[in-house]
Amino acid sequence: MTLEDFLQQLQIDIRERMAEGNAPPYSEMVFAELVMDHMAEIGMTSDPMVCHYAARVDRAELRLSGYAVSRDDEQLDLFVSLYDGKNSVAPIPDSETTQAAGRCVAFLAKCAEGRLASRIDEANEAHELAQIIEMIFSKLDHITIHVLTDRVAKSKSFKSREVNGKTVRLEVMDIERLYRHLSEGKPRDEMVLDFKSLSGAPLPCVLIPGQDTVYSVALAVLPGEALRATYEKFGARLLEANVRSFLSTTNKVNRGIRDTLRTSPEHFMAFNNGVVMIADDAGYETTADGGPGIAWLRGVQIVNGGQTTASIYFTKRKAPDTDLRSVRVPAKIIILGTVGEDGEAAREVLVSNVSRFANSQSAVKVSDLSANRPFHRQLEQLSQSTFCPDGTTRWFYERAAGSYNVMLARKGDTGPRLKKLKAEFPPSKKFNKTELAKCLMTWAGFPQIASFGLQKNFERFSQLLDEEEGAARWPISSAADYKRMVAQVIIFRTVQKLVRPLVPAFQANVTVYTVALLSERLRAQIDLDKIWAEQAATPQVVAVAAAWAKQVDEALQVSAAGRMVSEWAKKQDCWEYVRSLSLPDQPTK
Repeated sequence: MTLEDFLQQLQIDIRERMAEGNAPPYSEMVFAELVMDHMAEIGMTSDPMVCHYAARVDRAELRLSGYAVSRDDEQLDLFVSLYDGKNSVAPIPDSETTQAAGRCVAFLAKCAEGRLASRIDEANEAHELAQIIEMIFSKLDHITIHVLTDRVAKSKSFKSREVNGKTVRLEVMDIERLYRHLSEGKPRDEMVLDFKSLSGAPLPCVLIPGQDTVYSVALAVLPGEALRATYEKFGARLLEANVRSFLSTTNKVNRGIRDTLRTSPEHFMAFNNGVVMIADDAGYETTADGGPGIAWLRGVQIVNGGQTTASIYFTKRKAPDTDLRSVRVPAKIIILGTVGEDGEAAREVLVSNVSRFANSQSAVKVSDLSANRPFHRQLEQLSQSTFCPDGTTRWFYERAAGSYNVMLARKGDTGPRLKKLKAEFPPSKKFNKTELAKCLMTWAGFPQIASFGLQKNFERFSQLLDEEEGAARWPISSAADYKRMVAQVIIFRTVQKLVRPLVPAFQANVTVYTVALLSERLRAQIDLDKIWAEQAATPQVVAVAAAWAKQVDEALQVSAAGRMVSEWAKKQDCWEYVRSLSLPDQPTK
């Protein structure tokens, strides 16, 4: 699949999604949503939300297409789209991307100064975002503005800006970069550590070449400043394969790392176990003393030592006088090399096992390695073998990010083959593990958890799967189980589509609470097998959902009592209030 083929297919996908109605009202917003969802899947951001805003305020042009705020309120991503909608690849001048980024910077600055929220209609979701940014701005450590475009940008990043004392990174996700991610399935290729740039010379190492294994191992000592700069550049993406998230410097172990960095940096290597890294490829050069050295690593992931890496970064960030020049970090680097198509599955298992066993010094559940757990593998197998009632189409369960597009690129190597694949696995019948988790958690009666966003909801879903009742709540032993899960996805998407034109704001919260009420009140009357058979929610379900959604919206607004609705929706008390509503039941099937 060429870049132009990819672009044309993207435009078709956007038009199809628009035609289905299960999408924002404008094609540019659909484009932004697709790209943001992809960025969330590969760890570049977390739980992004579409939020369109354009206005002129105090002679400044402001523009925004979406946002994402990390759960610890320390990372903010803002998105602004430049959508062309053409079927042929075209360049976009840097002047356009920098102008769009500048308008988003202006939006951020107005929010940070507390001068915007009062000027935005409360029905617009940008109003709440402006309030959030105003409240958390002082806590933010990472701020990035992403320009999203379906054209080819010459520059993929620009010089950082300063807003009220905070550094704001500017990046471009253009069609070329998106193509590399989705068609090749290797967004990690952008994760490059160039030691000659970071440290001025190749990294000395002891190299153990692979013989009976598919990988080589290098033992090395990383400069603390090189690790800090790498985390600053890539953030949490660097830790994507790590089974733990950063626990903050208040955690006992991380507090010890911080104290060592501050008081005894020269002893850091003696006190710290170091990091384990996986890389897809490496470049080797001889060091100044004639020994082996690593010039660069590509496709890097830290699978053990995420706490160490993040602690080094945040300690320096919060205490700029911390001296990292004498800090050295022991490193075991596993270099996987090139594998063929048949080797990708083996590679994935290897990465999973390295992540698992490298972290075995404390309890790490196999469930933390989410994509590789039996539930998701079984679901993937059933999606491949289960045809829809029409006998020709199938749903595609995207267990690994980008696997749908990788499948199209590998098997759809000619126009007719690609057309056949798209007919067999329509884009509208693709769903991934985070969407599935949101649908299942909502149907199971956890709308307050689903309101936290895709990633946190998925974490809680994985925990519940491990509990004794997990297997009973979400069995996946047969095609019938799989079909009922897809039916829940169909119901969820149907309600999403209904809610969009009905309520002006907080549509995600209204959707999950409406679906949860349908499940709680009418589950016995809703025939999931029939919904699978018809590949659509019944007219009765649609009618009830439409009637209830308006009342749910009103209930959320009233019960929030001046609080931010999206935050109130995360509370158990909110769910208790909504589930107590008096609603007119209607017969459903």
